[in-house]
Amino acid sequence: MPESVPVRCPACRREHVYTAPPYPCACGSPAAPRLDRAAGPVMLAHRAWDEEWVTVRCAACGRSNQWPHPELGCPCGTVLRLPVSDAPSPTARPEADAHQAPARRAPFRPLTIRTARDAVTAAALYLRWLGYRDIRRADQRPPSGIGLAAHGLVAQVDPAVRPASSRDVECLWLTAMTESAACVYFSLSGYAEEARARADTLSVPLFVLDLTGTPTPVNGPGQELSESGAG
Repeated sequence: MPESVPVRCPACRREHVYTAPPYPCACGSPAAPRLDRAAGPVMLAHRAWDEEWVTVRCAACGRSNQWPHPELGCPCGTVLRLPVSDAPSPTARPEADAHQAPARRAPFRPLTIRTARDAVTAAALYLRWLGYRDIRRADQRPPSGIGLAAHGLVAQVDPAVRPASSRDVECLWLTAMTESAACVYFSLSGYAEEARARADTLSVPLFVLDLTGTPTPVNGPGQELSESGAG
């Protein structure tokens, strides 16, 4: 069960009860950050990408995953970042062979999208579900949206209100070619007809993110990736 801790907002002194959200590990088991009860929350004044993630060890298979840092929004308008503990969970029981995973993946558990940051997090969670590791912000910033990278992969998350264009797809593909990597595109508003045609020609997997945070493949390469995973 996810753990809950009492949290007092330093700004308005309101009392809250926070429950750490679980995220799906690649093995299919839920994993949640272990909260540090001894440390108080920190008021979030600014964001830095490197501070957005915490390492969480899966109790079932022993994998180390990076999940979004736990945060709580107080009604007074203050955003609180909850400290996490590096100590392993007392209920953690790694299996004898951490390299063995179920033949079939568990269903993907989406993250509701309310902001552009949520869209990036949802895409990162989906990539991890597919089997990609070490998801991070890409070194090269794409012409639109936000770039993500993993070992052997570059991805683009486009939260724009307009459909992605063929130029957007081509730019991602060229970036992937220069890094000898595969690529995948996530869009909140879909794709122009010529963008889909170009993606099919270049074998770029396309996904549409709905507001539930569920990526849906919209072309052949996307369907193939969703079924086979990172391989």
